[in-house]
Amino acid sequence: MKKTNRRKLFTVLMSGLMLSAVMLAGCSSSASGGSGNVKLAYVAWDSEIASTYVVKEVLESKLNKKVEMLQVDAGPMFAGVADGSADAMVAAWLPSTHASYLEKYGKDMEDLGANLEGTKIGLTVPAYMDIDSIEDLSDDAVASSLDHKIIGIEPGAGIMTATGKALTEYKLDNYTLVESSSAAMAQELQKAYDSKKPIVVTGWTPHWMFAKMDLKYLDDPKGVYGGDEQIHTMVRKGLQDDQPDVYKLLDQFKWTPDDMAQVMVAIQGGQSPEDAAKAWVEANPDKVNRWIAGIE
Repeated sequence: MKKTNRRKLFTVLMSGLMLSAVMLAGCSSSASGGSGNVKLAYVAWDSEIASTYVVKEVLESKLNKKVEMLQVDAGPMFAGVADGSADAMVAAWLPSTHASYLEKYGKDMEDLGANLEGTKIGLTVPAYMDIDSIEDLSDDAVASSLDHKIIGIEPGAGIMTATGKALTEYKLDNYTLVESSSAAMAQELQKAYDSKKPIVVTGWTPHWMFAKMDLKYLDDPKGVYGGDEQIHTMVRKGLQDDQPDVYKLLDQFKWTPDDMAQVMVAIQGGQSPEDAAKAWVEANPDKVNRWIAGIE
């Protein structure tokens, strides 16, 4: 990517980040404490779209709440819950991916624990590629076949920070980490996969792309990307007193990577997030009943 284009892309992304922060800050004066409204912040990752829309559906259909969705970047998502302009989010990847945000904002919010176990992040390639480790990327022929590019996502994402560290740790100085978006990354991967061309992307599970394509993580002998992670639910301080029913649901919300994948695949297949979430909730009454157990 030419420098001019990178500068334009960076400007656009930073503008979006600033707008997201302003949007959340603007919500502060109307925080929902004590009302029947709930504000959920989330990032536009396929996994977090799936989980947040499922929680929204349960809040609306089972608790008769009105839910406002605040799509932002990772930084404003944490900042919004910390300052109370958002009530909650179910999208904190810990202990590694969002570690810097937890360190900055963690003391100002409440961690309700993991809602999903067994997540993972790392550099991902199609299984047909004849490489198995991040160390293999230093091979000149491999680097040339990839045009010295690793396709990334939004610049504020924790996986981008980890990948920047990986480029340093593995001395991959001749690579460019291309900033894009979750959707653009998946599109580039699908296009290369269909043509059986080499590509490396910043990947994570759960994600629908692992269900649609035969992919593999590159081994990470230096442990830059950490081990298995969890996705945690974070709420603003005071939510338990203001809306104990909402707090209890969020505290009891737990599902599996397979559950999440069902919603993601449905969305990828053409359903709207609302319809996919509603269908999943209707098809899984036992799990949903556990989430709302004890709520009057």
